[in-house]
Amino acid sequence: MEKSKYVMELALLLGLIFMLSINPTSYAEDHNNNNLVTYIVHVKKPESTKGASLQSEELHNWYHSFLPQTQTNSNIKDRMVFSYRNVASGFAVKLTPQEAKALQDKEEVVSARPERTLSLHTTHTPSFLGLRQGFGLWNSSNLGSGVIIGVIDTGIFPFHPSFNDEGMASPPAKWKGHCEFTGERICNNKLVGARNLLKTAIEEPPFENFFHGTHTAAEAAGGFVENASVFGFAQGTAAGMAPQAHIAMYKVCNDEVGCTESAILAAMDIAIEDGVDVLSLSLGLGSLPFFDDPIAIGAFAAIQNGVFVSCSAANSGPSYSTLSNEAPWILTVGASTIDRKIAASAVLGNGAEFDGETLFQPNDFSTNLLPLAYAGANGNLSSALCFPGSLKNLDVKGKVVVCDLGGGFSSILKGQEVLDNGGVAMILTNPQSVGFSTFAIAHVLPAVEVSYVSGLAIKGYINSSYAPTATIVFKGTVIGDSLAPTVVSFSSRGPSQASPGILKPDIIGPGVNILAAWGVSVDNKIPANNIVSGTSMSCPHLSGIAALLKSAHPDWSPAAIKSAIMTTANTLNLGGTPILDQSHLPADIFATGAGHVNPNKASDPGLVYDIEPNDYIPYLCGLGYTDREIGVLLQERVRCSSIEAIPQAQLNYPSFSILMGSTSQYYTRTLTNVGPAVATYTVNLEVPLALGMSVNPSQITFTEVNQKVTYSVEFIPQIKENRGNHTFAQGSLTWVSDTHAVRTPISVIFK
Repeated sequence: MEKSKYVMELALLLGLIFMLSINPTSYAEDHNNNNLVTYIVHVKKPESTKGASLQSEELHNWYHSFLPQTQTNSNIKDRMVFSYRNVASGFAVKLTPQEAKALQDKEEVVSARPERTLSLHTTHTPSFLGLRQGFGLWNSSNLGSGVIIGVIDTGIFPFHPSFNDEGMASPPAKWKGHCEFTGERICNNKLVGARNLLKTAIEEPPFENFFHGTHTAAEAAGGFVENASVFGFAQGTAAGMAPQAHIAMYKVCNDEVGCTESAILAAMDIAIEDGVDVLSLSLGLGSLPFFDDPIAIGAFAAIQNGVFVSCSAANSGPSYSTLSNEAPWILTVGASTIDRKIAASAVLGNGAEFDGETLFQPNDFSTNLLPLAYAGANGNLSSALCFPGSLKNLDVKGKVVVCDLGGGFSSILKGQEVLDNGGVAMILTNPQSVGFSTFAIAHVLPAVEVSYVSGLAIKGYINSSYAPTATIVFKGTVIGDSLAPTVVSFSSRGPSQASPGILKPDIIGPGVNILAAWGVSVDNKIPANNIVSGTSMSCPHLSGIAALLKSAHPDWSPAAIKSAIMTTANTLNLGGTPILDQSHLPADIFATGAGHVNPNKASDPGLVYDIEPNDYIPYLCGLGYTDREIGVLLQERVRCSSIEAIPQAQLNYPSFSILMGSTSQYYTRTLTNVGPAVATYTVNLEVPLALGMSVNPSQITFTEVNQKVTYSVEFIPQIKENRGNHTFAQGSLTWVSDTHAVRTPISVIFK
């Protein structure tokens, strides 16, 4: 029993540390030769190949021509890591720094730099999002049928029942991928492909030991699994957002090397070739210029091929400008709560009760009051945080111990420290930055995590009492939080650093305490599931919803699908009030983007803002990128001197992000009618603080499907004193008809 409990805790700990990782790291050294580093090399395509494609062998040979000629052919072959065909004009190769410098001096080479590693950023969520079998977007003819979701992650545990293909049709004829698992029926009509792109383990099939990929794949497109739960909590029928969609897994991460840039580019390259419809990436590298961001580079090639790309926003909130994956051709997804809690309460000797959460809820824990102590009462920060070894000389035996959350240590390790020193229970108190966000964790002892405000009250009681006491009352699964969804503390915020003229994140979706498939049973039950939090969880929710929309509207472009998701988003919680943040204050636009996803409304948006891949070229020129830098993204020669560049906010995006100075700004947007052939829309404005707005025309009549109409908006600065100390403002522009409301959010940053 103790051994299985330890395995459970270790699995949970590894998963949580990996998924809540927020700091990208560098990985350069080759394991076999410390002098060799993997470089990502971008090269100019020869003029002779413009508009045509080199065959794979020709491409490979051409890339080889750039390599050091002093090496033998066999060594050169060993040095080449990947040849890219779709996502980049270039390759990944192992070089010495001296060889890389010589390579960079070649005229045809755009850039050559060491690769980096990227960090990794349900039973109830379908019903929370309004998805019910036989109704709306989850009608019997949809459920994502015929759509292939490529998940780029840590690999997969293919034997989980979420990936059973009972009742699944064969993948569409366009599917060209293959499965590297050996054995009958491991891959099937649900899990149609599985590849391992890590060159350090190239002979190994794409199994995983983190189960991050298993969890995210199941959230996006896991099939229906009855009686799913963890420790009997959150019980119900688990399903991904697109239960009838096909899954292709591309393993790019492991515990030895992390998530390598060369493997991620290779996975995106192969996935496009394989024929996926949606790409889901719950990982990122922080804010970078798009020409230097591997996911942005790969995603641009994806949308050129009609593939929708959904990415996590990162877990570096609640600070501003902490996003990853900011490119406008990517759907950038933040995280929010659902209306289900695995509830418990800290009950004090004075009768006060403070609600919180925990996944470990023992049936035999006494409700009798016990002595209560704050580990940080001695003024020692490490004791307050219950760091390993910090409670050795404190009197905590037989007590309920209050520990502060944070400090870079898992709450499971904090609980272990309490347990090792004789404590019988733990109350975890949030720091101010985490606020009211709480998480269901499988602790090693009876415990509950409570809000920052509750923590202050509990410590106040301890300081004012001669003999403070407390206990923990466990309440199990509780559904019905009227404040849901709220933006969780860790969800990264805008504004975008890479492109402040584009509002990011785009959307928020369920990312807190999400139950989905896991590779090992954490509670000795089959099927195995786990409850995990992160923008890693919100991203695949949106990937699955994009698959539903692709299945329902196969003619929609990636930009049209994104527009439908954004312009129909909810801005109110279940209680009918504005969505809140982790402090229970109204969440601002840099936390929510357009709002919280509403899948059924997204299927019938009325109007969309569409963007063709070439429409991004004037935008990229407007960012001030050089021709060579834009060429990395487009894989073709671009001359901005012959292109009329546009300001960032002029891109036909389903939101406005205005950097407001002292003069008026004028932008246009083009709407495409995807609703009733004949419809009249009237503009409704929520004008941001200290701004004036003028829209022309103020009413638009459509007479046919797919008709396009352009309108203009003028943003007019008002008296500076009208905004007080505010550095930004927000509002919206909504086109309203008898049957539709097409909302376009507006952010304004005052310069």
